[in-house]
Amino acid sequence: MSENLPGGTLTLAHDLTITRMGFGAMQLAGPGVFGPPKDRDQALAVLREAVERGITHIDTSDFYGPFVVNELIKEALHPYPADLRIVTKVGARRGSDGSWNHALEPEDLKAAVHENLQRLAVDALDVVNLRLAEGGTGEESLAEPFGALVELQKEGLIRHLGLSAVSAAQLTEAQAIAPVVTVQNLYNLANRQDDALVDRCAAENIAFAAFFPLGGFTPLQSATLTNVAARLDASPQQVALAWLLQRSATTVLIPGTSSLAHLRENIAAASLALPADALAELDTIGG
Repeated sequence: MSENLPGGTLTLAHDLTITRMGFGAMQLAGPGVFGPPKDRDQALAVLREAVERGITHIDTSDFYGPFVVNELIKEALHPYPADLRIVTKVGARRGSDGSWNHALEPEDLKAAVHENLQRLAVDALDVVNLRLAEGGTGEESLAEPFGALVELQKEGLIRHLGLSAVSAAQLTEAQAIAPVVTVQNLYNLANRQDDALVDRCAAENIAFAAFFPLGGFTPLQSATLTNVAARLDASPQQVALAWLLQRSATTVLIPGTSSLAHLRENIAAASLALPADALAELDTIGG
């Protein structure tokens, strides 16, 4: 079914083709991405419908819940369809109070990879993103933590490597160590600090997964988005997602939801073609 999914597919390696419209599983956990879902049956249904509709790209992590989301994915979808690719991330731990704590030491990362393998019930992880500490300068070296993941890749436990919350300099450093197939950063209509990185990823055939597609909008910017959406008979969320798909050939979407109706709305966004005048108006938001 994925050949017919709006947005098409992106091939990043001989064994790694994903739908550009993916599914972010984070919101399947409880409030604050902590604890069990409010409606477990609905969460399982959302995962199953996403795959039934042709999505072959699921973004997750063992620290969502923690553990809850990966356990839901296993329950809903295992044994996994042959074309399904699960992208997970490591580099953080959750405190008992729900806090997000950095866990970038090699031993932490190795333990996290083995935990993801166990809870997803796979022999190797399709893609593992190294989640760097947010709020840094972007100049911090990632050689040690990224090198730890490369060692696990050499052991056959990870097929491909990616980065999250990364700068252009850090991407360059990582590429000198091992190939990078994905970058996952904050990016949307209003937060366009990574414009150059988006273009670089497109030029180098690296998937750029933009998170928080509606994050950081001022009231004035929201009004612009709402007005464009009204003219196109679409929701603001759909317009924001469609803009990202049209932004570059390697942009991929990982919107999350625990609602079947919202899932269907997100998938429909990939069919929304934004005309030139709408794109010009939307681009003023990031300006």
